[in-house]
Amino acid sequence: MDVCLWWIGDAAADHDLLGTLRRQTEQVFHVTARAWLGRDRPTDSFDGRRQQHSSTRILKWLIDSRPEHATKVVGITDVDLFIPILTFVYGEAQLGGTAAVVSTARLLPNSGFRQDFDLFTARLMKECVHELGHTFGLLHCPLPTCVMARSVNLLHVDTKNPALCHDCQSRYAEIRKQGHEHHE
Repeated sequence: MDVCLWWIGDAAADHDLLGTLRRQTEQVFHVTARAWLGRDRPTDSFDGRRQQHSSTRILKWLIDSRPEHATKVVGITDVDLFIPILTFVYGEAQLGGTAAVVSTARLLPNSGFRQDFDLFTARLMKECVHELGHTFGLLHCPLPTCVMARSVNLLHVDTKNPALCHDCQSRYAEIRKQGHEHHE
């Protein structure tokens, strides 16, 4: 299993941040993860009326543009995302599929101080793991501290641990086991 963490933001990629995300992804899901800095970007995701980008359009673009070496791809962007029924989303994923997108736009601490970079990194790690979990088939968890819990605001994001709870770990192990049985 090879997971691609693809920086598709407008700003320059932060290589240290991508390295941290890669290590966390490998630790939680026991997969090989790679940072990818491909130059392509989605071009039709901006909604002028909302002044935001459609996460669903980016997700469709990622599905079509996924690097050949990647089984799954997480597009990481710095643009503000939405789906039609919500004001904003931190990310979106194809449940049981190959692609997810996560935005840094609403994860930044309000203070703007550099020492809050650790808080920002923790938030981004949690949301990347959360959306990637959906691609593996995991649903929202009722336990507020599980990384798979639903996040409607930053307090919810900050409450979560950066890893799967015991029940979600068990579900993930079962999903992986079923996947191996189907490929053998």
